[in-house]
Formats: sequence, C-alpha cells, structure tokens
Amino acid sequence: MKNLKRCLAVLLSVTAMMSTAVSCNKKEESSSSEDNTHYKSEDEFSVEAGEDVKGENDADISGQTIYWLADYDINPQNNNDRSVALSLFEDVYGGKIEWIQCTSEEKFSTLAQRILADQPVDMFPYEWDAVPNGVSKDQYQPLDEYYDILEMDTDLWDGMEDVIDMFEYNGSHYVIPYCVSDPLLITYSRKLMEAEGLDDPRELYEKGEWDWDALMEMMNTFVSNAPEGVTRYGINGWFGQAAMQSTGETVVKYEDGKFVNNVDSPEIEKAQLLLQEMATKNLYQPEWIGYFPDDQNTLFFAMANWALGASNAKNEDMDLMVVPFPKAPDADDYYLCANFGARMLVNGSDKGEAVATYIKCERLAATNEEYKDIAKQKALVVEKSAAGVLKSFVTGEQYDAIQEYLDTDNTTPVFDFGYGMGERMYGDGEYTYETRGVMNNLETTLLEGNEAVDSWATLRDAWTGVIQEEVDKFNK
Repeated sequence: MKNLKRCLAVLLSVTAMMSTAVSCNKKEESSSSEDNTHYKSEDEFSVEAGEDVKGENDADISGQTIYWLADYDINPQNNNDRSVALSLFEDVYGGKIEWIQCTSEEKFSTLAQRILADQPVDMFPYEWDAVPNGVSKDQYQPLDEYYDILEMDTDLWDGMEDVIDMFEYNGSHYVIPYCVSDPLLITYSRKLMEAEGLDDPRELYEKGEWDWDALMEMMNTFVSNAPEGVTRYGINGWFGQAAMQSTGETVVKYEDGKFVNNVDSPEIEKAQLLLQEMATKNLYQPEWIGYFPDDQNTLFFAMANWALGASNAKNEDMDLMVVPFPKAPDADDYYLCANFGARMLVNGSDKGEAVATYIKCERLAATNEEYKDIAKQKALVVEKSAAGVLKSFVTGEQYDAIQEYLDTDNTTPVFDFGYGMGERMYGDGEYTYETRGVMNNLETTLLEGNEAVDSWATLRDAWTGVIQEEVDKFNK
C-alpha cells in the first residue's frame, strides 16, 4: 500500500499535463473498440490555432513570458507536438512559457525560496494542498480580478460553475478548474462477468442501479464460486477515498466561511463500514499490482484512469470496461472521486493577465469540439515497445465512457478540504498508522487492518481531535 500511495501521489501531480486526454467533454457517440487498431504517432495530430477563439476582453500579452515552476515542462519534449492549450497561447496570444525546473520533492521549497527572494515565478501546478494550506502561506493570488479575461460569464464555463465555487475560499477563487480529470474508476472484464453470470456494471450504471449493494453482491458471488483450490478476491487497488466521497459527504466541510469537522457524519460511517466489511470477508486484495489483475481471480480493479492502458495491454482479450465507484444506496447522484485540472497564480507575480489567458486556453482545449477530437485521437494511439510488445491502449468505447463520467451533467465531482490542510491531515510520513496523515488513515486503516483499530468508532475517536485542531488553525 505504501508504494501504491506514493505512486498515486506522483501520478496525480502530473494531472494538469495530461488534462487534454481526459478533458471534461460532453457525452459523445460511442465508437467501436476497433479504434485501438490504428498505430499513428501523436505527432500526426496537429493543431491549427485560430484567431476566432479570441474574446473582446482579452488582454494584450504578446511577447510576455510566464515563468512556470514545476517538476515537469509544459513545452514539447522528445519531439512531441505542442498541446492544444500551448498552441493557442503561443500562436493566438503571442505568449511564451519558460520552465523553472525542480524535482517533485523540492518544488514547494523552491517556490517558497523564489517568492522570498523576489525571483520570477508566475505559475505553479494545482495540487490538493493549495487550498487552504498554500493560500494560508501566502503562496498564491486569487484569480477573481481576471474574470473578464477568463470569460467566466460566458458559456465557455458551462457545467463548471459548481465545481469552481466548490473551491471558493475566504470569498475568493484561487483555484479555477478548467476540467475534471483522473477519475477513480472501477475496471472489470465483461468477458469474466458473462462467464460468471453477473450483470454488466456499465449497464447498471446507465440504469442508475450501480450502487454499493450491487458491488457487494457481485463480489460475494464471485468469491463464493471459486473453484476448489483457487483463492478469489472481489477488488484490488485504491478506493478508500472514493468510497467516502461516493456518499457526497466530506470529512471537512466549508460552510459560511468556516471549516467544519464532519467526521461524525452518519454517511461517512456507512462508507467506513463498507470498507470494513470488504476486509472482514476477505474480498479485498491488498497487493500492489498497478493494472487489472490478469489471472482472472479478482473481479474489480480500482484506480484512476491512468492505469487503464496497461490494464488493457495485460488483458488484451478480456474486453475490459470501466465505471465510476458505485454510489451509496441512499445517494441522490453519482459523486465522483477525481482530480482537477488547474493552474495557480503565484503570489508576487505581475503576469496575472498572462496566467489567466493560459488558463482560458486550457479551458478552450477542454471544450472546443475540434480540439476534443484531437485529444481523443491522441488518447487512442497504441503504445508498443521497440520490440513490438504491446504496452498500452485505450479503446474508443472506453474513452467515450470516461468522458461521460467526467461530464458534470452526469456526475458530481467532490473535493474534501481535509486534503488541503497540510502534512498532518494528508501526508505519507513514513507511511505507518502513527505517522501518516489523518486522511490517509481514514482511507486505508479498516481495509488494511490494524491491531489498535477494531472498528470505525475506534478509528474516528482516535483522530477527530486532530481534525478539530487543524480545522481550528485555519479558522483563526
């Protein structure tokens, strides 16, 4: 589990770089899985940036350079073509982005040092820690004064209004997500489902019947039907956070300008009891695998969509499909555990107009039909090794399904401010029960098992005081 969480943290940090491949598109017509038979290079899909994307409130940023501090570069690398957003920013608006290179481990210390030394830095990747922790450290500026440049009052941002307002803090918007990304998905094999006489979760989702009860019934049936001498599991992967958020509740709420400790929520308790039941019945397979297990002895695999390509390659003939984590039986919607594509405007930067323009370009890339089609074509490129070994692919049907789940007309993304309250609330530490963050413990303890924790009540009571201490700090 330690390796799993560290890998997840690294992959989430590159969300923004990959956002065009998982942008919040409107639902499209599904295409055949035969889409994976083309082997074009990404370089074959070019973008022609048109002046028609300009708005009447655009700022003149021609010749300006944004200094981008991150552990990855937005500019093209390894002969890959430019992203749609970068093409628009450079060709239509005349801006440039210069990368300030740093490691993942050093990026926050480098940010703090450059701010203190008054060295140029304008834009920084969004991560969960940005609000409220990063804002409380004076690392970022709000973006509200650039709403005209962003065209926030136009249909460019249709469907994102509630997501944007979800991040409002102290009356300001430091985070303006241009898309929802990296959804937590449940991967399964339709071939295996059919062989076991089980319903197709995708069909249940379409009927609004994909819930915890359906998940548990399927896993129990699959495990109980194991041939003699074979050990079966119901689920592998990472999903504790998704289970809690599928209720629509969060551990920390933000109400009337104050943070509230919500760990006593009866709905969160139900999610924790679900996790404990999975562990008690030995439905959970805790081994780190990183893709849908290819031995046909595990029914479901839970992970963000970045793992789908490798899962397909490892299970080429198993007809894989994906659905969101199932909703709580009493939930009024499918609440989506996901990440968000966003950029932070660094405190002290005088390039607010240019950063806002770049964010607008990212939103255009996520919504324009022509650009979305290019993103889809890139996502369907098959990856092979130099020796011709299949490494990764996504089918057109899978891609369209993921875009459907990312559409805020179909699901409701959730953000828990508990993940943005610093290391004590969300941090790996040495990744033990005693040292890791509270949110990390809530996600995993009842699944993993711990001698000191025999129930949700014990787990909750052990950490509610810490949650309250941290909440009180940010409420001062």
